[in-house]
Amino acid sequence: MVFNRKQYNDALLKQLYEGLLRPRMIEEKMLILLRQNRISKWFSGIGQEAISVGLTHALQPDEYILPMHRNLGVFTSRNMPFDRLFAQWQGTMMGYTKGRDRSFHFGNNEHHIVGMISHLGPQNGVADGIALAYKLKDEKKVTAVFNGDGGTSEGDFHEAVNVAAVWDLPVLFIIENNGYGLSTPSNEQFRCESFADKGIGYGIEAVSIDGNNILEVYDTIRLLTENIRANPRPVLVECRTFRMRGHEEASGTKYVPKELMEQWAKKDPLENYEQYLLKEKVIDEAYVEAVRKKIKQEIEAGLDIAFQETHPVADTAREFNDVYAPFTQQVVTPAADKKTEKRFIDAISDGLRQSMERFDNLVLMGQDIAEYGGVFKITEGFVEKFGKARVRNTPICESAIVGAGLGLSIKGMKAMVEMQFADFVTEGFNQIVNNLAKAHWRWGQHADVVVRMPTGAGTAAGPFHSQSNEAWFFHTPGLKIVYPSNPYDAKGLLCAALEDPNPYLYFEHKLLYRSIKDVIPDDYYTVEIGKANLVTEGNDLSIITYGMGVHWAAEVLSTMPHIKADILDLRTLLPWDQEAVATTVKKTNRVLILHEDTLTGGIGAEISAWINEHCFTDLDAPVLREASLDTPIPFAPTLEQNFLPKERLKARIEQLLKF
Repeated sequence: MVFNRKQYNDALLKQLYEGLLRPRMIEEKMLILLRQNRISKWFSGIGQEAISVGLTHALQPDEYILPMHRNLGVFTSRNMPFDRLFAQWQGTMMGYTKGRDRSFHFGNNEHHIVGMISHLGPQNGVADGIALAYKLKDEKKVTAVFNGDGGTSEGDFHEAVNVAAVWDLPVLFIIENNGYGLSTPSNEQFRCESFADKGIGYGIEAVSIDGNNILEVYDTIRLLTENIRANPRPVLVECRTFRMRGHEEASGTKYVPKELMEQWAKKDPLENYEQYLLKEKVIDEAYVEAVRKKIKQEIEAGLDIAFQETHPVADTAREFNDVYAPFTQQVVTPAADKKTEKRFIDAISDGLRQSMERFDNLVLMGQDIAEYGGVFKITEGFVEKFGKARVRNTPICESAIVGAGLGLSIKGMKAMVEMQFADFVTEGFNQIVNNLAKAHWRWGQHADVVVRMPTGAGTAAGPFHSQSNEAWFFHTPGLKIVYPSNPYDAKGLLCAALEDPNPYLYFEHKLLYRSIKDVIPDDYYTVEIGKANLVTEGNDLSIITYGMGVHWAAEVLSTMPHIKADILDLRTLLPWDQEAVATTVKKTNRVLILHEDTLTGGIGAEISAWINEHCFTDLDAPVLREASLDTPIPFAPTLEQNFLPKERLKARIEQLLKF
């Protein structure tokens, strides 16, 4: 291994040495504790420390790094307190996740670190969002995100690199090419000789360096970041290294050829660098001994504090309270009385425009939303008013864009992501349910992101442009879901969602866009989240519904003048208005739950179960449900109408009234 100190002084060379030594000594201690059964699991980065340490020292302290399992050197180089790190690995309250997540699955804004989730790839999209915020704020900063060589096969990696390339985002995509993805060797993971070759396909720069050479890593990253700060763009950096221990300690390394282990053992980044410094007389044996003694004392002191804590005492209220970022909605009423007749689609556009005016840190992202105005023209004219920096056409990379929304949130910004159709949200599903929804509960980071979801059937668009998929998200703690049925609520709920720092799914029925209109306030206003709306009143039965169901119920009841019913429009699906549901049940004693989504596992099932559990004595009949057939949505209009519940609704009402 050839070291070149270039112009770097002795103080820096010593700093890098201590930087390497600190994570190595912690790891050696952790392996002892693991054998003593005092910690439960360990992912070792022994042999790879030079990448984390060299990069972190090359970056500025307030530039974000998104590390992975084997990047302990990032955390120690950012001077995170040992006692809190050790507590994190123990799963105690002093750790960064209050015992809710493990190892390096956490972030900390004080140290500008955003940890991974187990899916490996999603952190790349988050890095894009942080870098986008840097660029929009002209902060001249760089974001660095780590990947293992196996993880680069994931779609999230490709999407994020592509987005960064198209948008010229200042991101360093660091690839630790350590030869194996768990036990699968590189020749079964990818065919390229070097990851630097991949840069050509994305149209970006890419370099390959010796990841075990601390000076090469530091010097390369320092020069790259100085240039990127002045000329924002992504760069892919392959760091050639090796994993000297198992994927995690229980895995072992029996699958690695002995000669390969021996070859890489000779390239140990700490031993080689230490020998170089001794040879150059930058340090001596006394210095090495003194530094080791100091770090050992720091480790033992941190462990003494961390091991004083036991696992957290469960507190159900605390668990619930941390699911969402704290926010108390103050309902905004219109400043003036002026009203204008607006279609459903105009109300959405109006709310989005006024929110852009209200929040200058709000960024809109979606396919074709800029000059084209979106496929439904909701953002038409927005580029002229707000500029392309804030109204951003995206590549077809839903996962990376949703992840970018979280990255913008980390930098104190707001994001709206438009799914071209709600059906396409599957491409960003993981980011929504595992990153956005869990970020605050895991490490106290809010996700100020609204995902707009054009949804619903009735336009003969077939099984991939017509699905009602709100129930997919209804089951996920940490999300909020709204589903307006009329222009007034469409504007007010959207504005309310964009105010709230928590992640929202905002469903908007495509068939309502141009088919209904109402006179609504011109000024900005909000509708209370979690509050249902009683659309009509009657004593015969209650129809609990939302979205298109409100219109179906009203239309069918208009053909049954002898029946008077409460139509309760939920409006907010998560959280839903239990008080309003209980009130209407107690009033009419007969309940029909109606929704466009398929029957099995739909939101109606949860509400029905809740009514049975909490309002059973108020019922004069079983709670009935009417919903779409448990099939995919067919294309032909005749089949689609048969699929939808509207034609079955009258018979269902009559059945309920016979009890």
